[in-house]
Amino acid sequence: FAAALSAARSQETVALARVVDGPAERLGRGLTVHSDGSYEGMLGDEPQLDRTAAARARAMLELGRTGTFLIGEEGSYCGRPLTMLVESSVPAPRLIVFGAIDFAAALVRLGKFLGYHVTVCDARPVFATRARFPEADEVVVDWPHRYLAATRLDNRTVLCVLTHDAKFDIPLLQRALKLPVAYVGAMGSRRTHEDRIQRLRAAGVTDQQLARLRSPIGLDLGA
Repeated sequence: FAAALSAARSQETVALARVVDGPAERLGRGLTVHSDGSYEGMLGDEPQLDRTAAARARAMLELGRTGTFLIGEEGSYCGRPLTMLVESSVPAPRLIVFGAIDFAAALVRLGKFLGYHVTVCDARPVFATRARFPEADEVVVDWPHRYLAATRLDNRTVLCVLTHDAKFDIPLLQRALKLPVAYVGAMGSRRTHEDRIQRLRAAGVTDQQLARLRSPIGLDLGA
């Protein structure tokens, strides 16, 4: 299992579930569980135990959680209890900042401090440079909506739109508000936000989708 642990930690998304308390003959046995539900390893001679433990570990993996759970030796709540330790190995959540402006540089620093994999994207090569954003993991020169369509996203991804320009914002937000990401925010004054909402409605974005948009972006300080 030690070899599986070492190998799994080099992968992007995997959970390692092993017995840390229970009958001596099971201690240290474990499963390597993948995000699609497949798994390798055995906890004993009971397939139901393996299936149940793998399902519990996968649920923790989806949440990015590391912790323990109790399971019966027969794969249910019956039988001698086993304590399983699950170590979830998931990639860092993504923060994608659209708009290579001065505010973006501050947001990049905060994102890195909080453990995000940070990408800055802007269609203007004169602004989207590594020299301006040395702390970003990636600096991409591309139209924001086109990059969003091509990049990897998940339910932990945070999208921050700082371009403050309708020709970038509208096609980008049309796509972003339909995606199962964690957060979509757009910078701008309340007047800019109202104009943006009208443009998005005219482009076919529904009220339900618009309800996901956080704008003006950030905390309401009462200004």
